[in-house]
Amino acid sequence: MRVIFTSFALDAHFLGQVPLAWALRSAGHEVRIVSQPALTGTINAAGLTAVPVGDDHTVLDALAGTETEWDATLDLDPARPEMDHWEFLQPLHEEVTNRFFRRANNDSMIEGLVRFARAWRPDLVISEPFTLAGAIAAEVTGAAHARLLWGADLFLDQRRRFLRELANRPAAQRTDPLAQWLGGVLDRYGLVFDERLVRGQWTIDQMPSGIRLPLGERTLPMRYIPYNGTAVVPDWLREPPARPRVCLTMGITSRGGAEHLTASLSNMFDAVADLDVEIVATLNAAQREQVPRLPDNVRAVDFVPLHALLPTCSAIAHHGGAGTWSTACASGVPQLIFPSVWDDFYRARRTAEVGAGLVIPSAELTSATLREGLRRLLEESHFSDGAERLRREMLADPAPSDVVPLLEKLTLEHQDPGW
Repeated sequence: MRVIFTSFALDAHFLGQVPLAWALRSAGHEVRIVSQPALTGTINAAGLTAVPVGDDHTVLDALAGTETEWDATLDLDPARPEMDHWEFLQPLHEEVTNRFFRRANNDSMIEGLVRFARAWRPDLVISEPFTLAGAIAAEVTGAAHARLLWGADLFLDQRRRFLRELANRPAAQRTDPLAQWLGGVLDRYGLVFDERLVRGQWTIDQMPSGIRLPLGERTLPMRYIPYNGTAVVPDWLREPPARPRVCLTMGITSRGGAEHLTASLSNMFDAVADLDVEIVATLNAAQREQVPRLPDNVRAVDFVPLHALLPTCSAIAHHGGAGTWSTACASGVPQLIFPSVWDDFYRARRTAEVGAGLVIPSAELTSATLREGLRRLLEESHFSDGAERLRREMLADPAPSDVVPLLEKLTLEHQDPGW
C-alpha cells in the first residue's frame, strides 16, 4: 500500500504517529508524512520521508491571543455540565472552527496535500484528529482514510453533542460553522460535506480501554508506544537512582498551567528541598533563569527522553499533555497533574478516578500543594497499584505491528477502486 500520514506542524501531534508509520514501513508499505514546512526537521529526525506543503499554520498565534471568553471554553471534559448546553456548545464550535481548524488546515496546506495525493495516489490516508486536510485529500482521490488519536476523542464527543442540540434549534439558528467551512473547501473539488470528513471511516485509538471514550465509532485499539523524538540517554540516567526519583515537566507545547508554575519555580523547588527524593526537572533556558539557585536534590535538564527517564521514576508531576501522560501510563508511574487546556482536564480527572494519580487545578498549584501531592504519591501505595493497572490496560492492546493487517483489510473495504 501507499500510505500518507498527515499532521499540522506541531511536534506533539505528530510524534504519536511515528510507531505506526514505522510498523507500516517495516511491513513493506510505502509511507509519506505530509505537513507544513515547519515539521520537516522532526519528520526527518524520525527517519521518515517528509512532504512539506503549503505555508506554516498560525494556530499558536491565535491561541496566544485568546480572550477570557475563549479561555473559558478550553476545558473540554465531557463531565462539564455546560457540554450539554447550546449556549456553551455554539460559541465553542464557532471558535474552535475559526481559531483552530481553519488555521491548522490553511488553504495552502489543503491545496498542497490534495495536489500531492493526486500525483502519488495513496491507498490510505491517516490523519491526526485535527488535520482535516487529510480526509479532504482522501475523499478527492478515493483513498481510504482514518483518524489516529493521540488523546481521548473529546473533539468528536463535543461535535456529537453540538449536532444533537443543533437539531433542536429553530431553523434560523441551525448554523454549523464546521460544515460551512468544510463545505466551501470541498466545493472547490466538486464534493459536498459529509460527517465522514470529521469522523473518518474508522478511528485508531491509543488510549487505554478505561480512558477511551465509548462513542460508538468503528475503532481499532492500538497500544501506545512512547516516542519523544531524537534522544540521547545521558550518563546519569544509566545508573539506578539512589533514592526515589520524581520527574517534573511541562511537555513541549505547554501553556496556561506551565506559565503559572514557571512564575513560582523557586518556591516550588524550595518546598521539596527536604524530601528524600531526586527531582529531575525539564527546564528550558527561560525557565532556568527563573531559578537562581536549585536545591541539592534537584537536577535541571533542558531535555531528557521521557521513555528512558520515566521507567526509573516513582512519580511524575506535569501539565497533563497527551504524550507525557501516555508515556507515564506506559511506564506505570503515578501522576500529579495540573491541567491547563482542552483534553488535559479529562485525562487528569480520569487518572484520579482510576486511582493512578492526583489532580491539582492550575489556579491551586502552590509550593504547599505540590509538596503534599508528591508526598502522597510516594507514600500511599494504592497510587502505584492504580498506575500499574493503567499500564497493563495499555499493554493489553495490540502493538502497531499487529494493527497493520487490520489496516490492510479496512483499506481494501473503503478505498474507491475506480479512482
